[in-house]
Amino acid sequence: MSHWPEGVGILAIELIFPSQYVEQSELEVYDKVPAGKYTLGLGQSRMGFCTDREDINSLCLTVVSKLMQRNNIDYSSIGYLQVGTETIIDKSKSVKTVLMQLFEESGNHDVEGIDTTNACYGGTAALFNALAWIESSSWDGRLALVVASDIAVYAKGNARPTGGAGAVAMLVGPSAPLVICRGVRATYMAHAYDFYKPDLLSEYPTVDGKLSVQCYLKALDFCYHLFCSKIEKYQTNEGHENQPIDIQYWDAFLFHSPYCKLVQKSLARLVLNDFVRTPEKERSKKFPGLEHLGNVKLEDTYFNRDIEKAFMDYSRSIFEEKTKPSLLISKQVGNMYTTSLYGGLVSLLISRDIHELAGKRVCLFSYGSGLASSMYCLRISTNVRPGSSLNRLIENLSHIKSLLDQRKRVTPEEFAQIMELREQNHHKAPYIPSASPDVLFPGTWYLESVDTMHRRKYKRVPQEHV
Repeated sequence: MSHWPEGVGILAIELIFPSQYVEQSELEVYDKVPAGKYTLGLGQSRMGFCTDREDINSLCLTVVSKLMQRNNIDYSSIGYLQVGTETIIDKSKSVKTVLMQLFEESGNHDVEGIDTTNACYGGTAALFNALAWIESSSWDGRLALVVASDIAVYAKGNARPTGGAGAVAMLVGPSAPLVICRGVRATYMAHAYDFYKPDLLSEYPTVDGKLSVQCYLKALDFCYHLFCSKIEKYQTNEGHENQPIDIQYWDAFLFHSPYCKLVQKSLARLVLNDFVRTPEKERSKKFPGLEHLGNVKLEDTYFNRDIEKAFMDYSRSIFEEKTKPSLLISKQVGNMYTTSLYGGLVSLLISRDIHELAGKRVCLFSYGSGLASSMYCLRISTNVRPGSSLNRLIENLSHIKSLLDQRKRVTPEEFAQIMELREQNHHKAPYIPSASPDVLFPGTWYLESVDTMHRRKYKRVPQEHV
């Protein structure tokens, strides 16, 4: 092609989450921890979880099936499919190959792409790769499909309430209602043992909680500084009027969300970054009430409670406006790993009126331990007319809020028993799951059995019209 495809970005989104949840306030009582430790300290209300009837393959089968059906997409129109996940059940066979059974009827086997893995960053890597395929000489005019899914489970202890599960599927192509900005991504990669899964026989990670928070914030600082610099340079190169690039430049700011409180702290940290980047003589005007903090150094503030509190208090209204709407699903479902950031995007889209969303600039920060991180942006279409691509995208997400309300609440005792069952039977073969599929949402794929050769067989709950 002699030119870039126009308006490459996200054409459609589908999000799923478990049909069962546990109340975080009840977990506090069950775990005998102070009231508010999970609900206020982590900022979480409920946590979704999977029984032994669902695994990474079934989640991805479900979300792809529903995306394709809800948006009336023919499988033959897909030329690229990549899955981002850290929930590995096979060291060789990719989840993408399992999804190819959905393409059988269409006869389409010409689908590039494979799985990509690095903790919670895999979904973003898959999205970047799909964008690159669309804008490359390999593009044949078909669409790309990006899937991000994980089941986040932890051993008994203070990390277990930060679990969750979910899957997102995104259709990528030109003339999109959510256009990904070109040429202004910022990435930070480094080696760290903050969170990793060295035991292939266990679902549980090894976590250094303090180091994990430090790595997250360090990556955020680096990406934000570089991202602002790249946008300023882009504006100059394109001959645009130079507009200050700071937190106010963006209409919405979305973050990877291990737990909601960290997201609020992260938004405050961006304001701290703006403070540090502002010449000292201008701070009293731009940051009234904070000028007494002087020449703070970012690397000295990771665990400075006074600095953290000062900037969280100062940025509270900014958080309410630009970030809180993106936490609707995270607060109700928990940490979805690779799905997390895109659950935030879905939350934003279903929490604002379409006329409020039109034309908005959205900045996204993706982080995966180990570590990999990127910051990038998208622009929402200004066309809000009935039948427009933006209107269709948002209408096809209108079921999400009611689906959250349709979930089944279980007691902490039941939840603990289900987690113990998962732990005891993880990677067991042969195996017949014991949980009933009756509690699953209509149209959900589930694990029927695992044979002696570890081959997994799936069935689907009868579906309603989606």
